Amino acid sequence: MKKYYVYVIELDSKVAEHHKFREKNPKYIKGSGCVYVGQSSRNPLVRFEQHKEGYKSNKYAKVYGLRLRPDFYEKYNPIPTRKDAEEIEAMLAKELRERGIGVWFN
Repeated sequence: MKKYYVYVIELDSKVAEHHKFREKNPKYIKGSGCVYVGQSSRNPLVRFEQHKEGYKSNKYAKVYGLRLRPDFYEKYNPIPTRKDAEEIEAMLAKELRERGIGVWFN
């Protein structure tokens, strides 16, 4: 049976210099960090490597991605359905944003 995963990639804080990124994060507190939150049927490490290589990559994850942050997502994985993974992705992104972290997700 197919499994899904949510993952969080720590981004270099320079990503916050992008107007589009700042627009999505009005509560961003400088120094709180920036992350990309995603979901996939692939293992988080494989998916991180794909972002860095440019395969189905988010531009912020590709250019500014530093490392995975399993402390934010491990407890949710694996996830039984894509729909559940998408819901957890959105919930996790909003939760991190509320903490003042700069977040990008689809």
